Amino acid sequence: MPKIKRLNLTKKDIVKEINLKTGLSNSYINRVVDNFIQILKDSIRNKEVNIKNFGTFKTMDKSERLGRNPKNNKTYKIKARKSLSFIISKKFNDKINNL
Repeated sequence: MPKIKRLNLTKKDIVKEINLKTGLSNSYINRVVDNFIQILKDSIRNKEVNIKNFGTFKTMDKSERLGRNPKNNKTYKIKARKSLSFIISKKFNDKINNL
């Protein structure tokens, strides 16, 4: 089975792409992207965040549970934690499917 190469988008890639499209300086774009990410983090921490025509981010509380290692069948306890969930908007999903 051929290995599928995974594309990871970094903040540096986002800054470079915006720079190519707008001609603004990388340092300015970097500050804007940093501020956007910080606003998103702060908002998600407090509640669910809906970005129109893109999707919804929300935090979920996962309770403690037992897990099992399938290689050796040993069970272990998985600690309670918070998890981030993203639900894509219908409009954005339709755009992706029509590429």
